[in-house]
Formats: sequence, structure tokens, C-alpha cells
Amino acid sequence: MSSSTRVFGAILHRFSTGVTIKSSSSFPIQGVVRLNNDLISSSSNYSSCAKLVTPVEFKSLNSVRNIWTRGPLCMGRRSAKIAGRKGAQDAKKMKLYAKVGKEVVSAVKKGGPSPVSNTALAAILEKAKELDVPKDILERNIKRASDKGQEDYIEKVYEVYGYGGVGIIVEVSTDKINRSVALVRQVVRDCGGKMADPGSILFKFKRARVVNVKAADADKDQLLTIALDAGADDVIEPYMDEDDTDEEKAERYYKIVSTTENYAEILSKLREEGISFEPDNGSELLPMTPIEADDEARELNKELMSTLLDLDDVDAVYTDQK
Repeated sequence: MSSSTRVFGAILHRFSTGVTIKSSSSFPIQGVVRLNNDLISSSSNYSSCAKLVTPVEFKSLNSVRNIWTRGPLCMGRRSAKIAGRKGAQDAKKMKLYAKVGKEVVSAVKKGGPSPVSNTALAAILEKAKELDVPKDILERNIKRASDKGQEDYIEKVYEVYGYGGVGIIVEVSTDKINRSVALVRQVVRDCGGKMADPGSILFKFKRARVVNVKAADADKDQLLTIALDAGADDVIEPYMDEDDTDEEKAERYYKIVSTTENYAEILSKLREEGISFEPDNGSELLPMTPIEADDEARELNKELMSTLLDLDDVDAVYTDQK
């Protein structure tokens, strides 16, 4: 076998998708390679970085061998959107788990690690079960409450003026209050918002138990029937703008509003019907009069709220923006 043929064989082996080419000593390969230029048209399921399939032809004295090779596939636009939505859902779950974990630590520090004698802890564990919080997270935080140096968590609420007259509520649970205040103020300042005086925005909201259901995952009439039969107080339809993109519409939610007593029944009914949902963090703040802001203000407010949610001490962020 010539040296040029051996070099080509090594290169092909390196860039093939796991196909090993090994020639027999009785099967001499000619040093002629043909790359087919009649490429297949690209599919909408693949991004432009995907390599198209190309046949490489080897000729022997008595036969022809075609070996099809292609480069690794990259995620296309649709896959990237799905990954982005999944990332957002995972982030919501992590916030929920962190909040419940903090509540467990506070309850244990005040009343001990036994739910039999600690009624506050028992109530939190029952709520965690309802919200599908993994058992290992609860056990880990019960142990963490006994760690030396672990301080109790303090809950704080900050009120913020956003863009376009929009109000924002930031709920914080922290074991270092000075740290949380400084970080929240820094984010608000950097994103162009303004800290508000206590009570100046909070009165525009009401607290309730809420089940969030994506508009794309449920039929409106079916959802109303389930919610009302289970004792829900209200079903708030998602705000839809005619200029919304398909991606934005996919992230709109129905909000099933309920009392604490009927909350578990609503979750059970939704599970029976196979409807996906996202529970609240124990409760949510709902705006009594939602405000419609212009496109620029909406985007700036979204950026501000997203940045606030990235802070570890922040449990939830609410707004009266539509």
C-alpha cells in the first residue's frame, strides 16, 4: 500500500462517525477517491452547522465499496428553543426547592427536627409533598439546620418601580440580610429601576394559592370545568398580544386561583386528566389591576426581573405588568 493511501486512510478514520476502515492484505485499494458533489438538500430539522452526508468511493480490482460519512449534528433553531424553555422550567423548580429548603431550616431551628413535636415542620413537609419536592432535599436541609454557624433565615419583601409605571415585588429569604439588601439594590440600580417605599406597591396585589398551566397544554373549556369542579375561586386567562411571537405565546399561562383547602384537589384533578402544571411556591401575589406597558418597557422590565431572580436570596419576583 502506498504512503499516500495510508495517510488518507488515517484521515478518513479520524473524521468518520465511528466507522473503522481496515483493508485486507488481499484487497489492494487504489489511491483514487471520489467525493460526490451531488449533496442532499438540507432538512429544516438540522442547523447549517450540520455536515451533509457524503459518499466516499473506494475501488478495488474486483468491487466498489461505498462508505457514507457525515459530521456531528448540531442543535437546530427548534431544538434550541425547546432547550431554552426546559432551562427556564428547571430554574423555576430550583427556586421552589431552595425556598422550601430555607423554610425547613427555619422550622427546625425553632422547633427541632421531629415533625411529630414540631407542627411547623410537619406543615412544611406536607406542603413539600404536595409540590413534589424531592425527599433528599428535605432531609439535607433538616441536617443543615443543625450545622454550626447556620443562621436562621429572615424573610423580606422589597418593592421596586419598573419601567412604564409598572410595579415589582421581590420576595427574599436570607441568612445574611445586609448581603441581600445590597445585592437587590445593586441589580435595581444597574437595570434602571428604583427602590420604592414599603407599602407603595404591595397594596396593588393580593395573595392566593395558584396553579399555573401553559395555554398550549390545555383546552380552555376543559380547564375551566376541571378547576370549578375542584373548587377553584377563579381562572385567569393569559394576556395575549397580537404582536406576540409563537415562542412568547407558548410561554403564556392560565392561572387557577384557589384557597389552601382546595389546592390539593385541583392538583389531583389535573393529574387525572394528564394536564401538565406548575405549582406555586406556597402562594403567589396576583396584581389586582394589571398594567399594559409598551414593548420597550416590557423588555426592560423582563430583564430587571430576570436578573433579580438570578440572586440566590431571591425566592420570587412578581409584577403587575400584563
